[in-house]
Amino acid sequence: MTLRVTFLGTSGAIPTAERNPSAIHLNREGEQLLFDCGEGTQRQMMRFSTGFSISRICLTHVHGDHVLGLPGLLQTLDFNDRAEPLTIHTPRGTADNVRRLISALDTRPAFSLEIEEVGEGDLVHRGEEYEIRTFPTEHRTRSVGYALIEDDRKGRFDRERAEELGVPVGPAFGRLHAGEPVELEDRVVEPEEVVGPPRPGRRFVYTGDTRPADATIDAARGADLLIHDATFGDDWADRARETGHSTAREAGALAREAGVERLALTHVSSRYAGDASRLAREARESLSGGEAFVADDGMEIDVPFPE
Repeated sequence: MTLRVTFLGTSGAIPTAERNPSAIHLNREGEQLLFDCGEGTQRQMMRFSTGFSISRICLTHVHGDHVLGLPGLLQTLDFNDRAEPLTIHTPRGTADNVRRLISALDTRPAFSLEIEEVGEGDLVHRGEEYEIRTFPTEHRTRSVGYALIEDDRKGRFDRERAEELGVPVGPAFGRLHAGEPVELEDRVVEPEEVVGPPRPGRRFVYTGDTRPADATIDAARGADLLIHDATFGDDWADRARETGHSTAREAGALAREAGVERLALTHVSSRYAGDASRLAREARESLSGGEAFVADDGMEIDVPFPE
């Protein structure tokens, strides 16, 4: 089952020739979600072939480098005769800001557009075998992060054991795997006899702009992919604290504590436009052997199941 992340924008507040402002596209088995929508996001979607069939946009906060792409994207969707509804989630107390930004074009999309405020720890959306929840972040404005958490999957079916117990090959296997007992001539075979324990689904976490925070550790516990603010390196650690951002080393330490499988560093300051390799190096040193990398615009990551 596909869980694919495409980095549409990985720059800090100031874009560079290589990096667009913040935007993350996620495709889960054909359902498309957009996290943040910096200036030029619609062009990045065309450039990197994600398509425009997004069902919802999740905003971490309403600073310009995370939302200025909304008017253009919505206008393009309207010009393309979109009929499906679209929901925009935004932190509590910011819906009017988003409405004013969209209405600045003096146009109203023909498709249904809902703007919903979300608080800290809210269930944002319940999808097919997954949910999206918010968690509090620490920035200089109202802000949240988002965690997409898949339901547990069925345990592995032990065909060999089932056959040893006399279960006939065929539909009975499916019933046992679905949790139903199967009655044989001499006994009843219970599902737990041939089906292993539930297996975890995947966990995707995106922080947006933030200082390192305990709430992020909780949300990212065991995450298969954590996308974390890493605006600065050690050389600008004071600036990170002043502006409500994180260093790469701090992101690495947080990922280590949360037991994260993979850490993607994003929101890279234009100070590192020529070479951001130091950010990956500092994060890896802090992560102590885990996988950490600086995300680039256009990078595509498939998130596997945690087997």
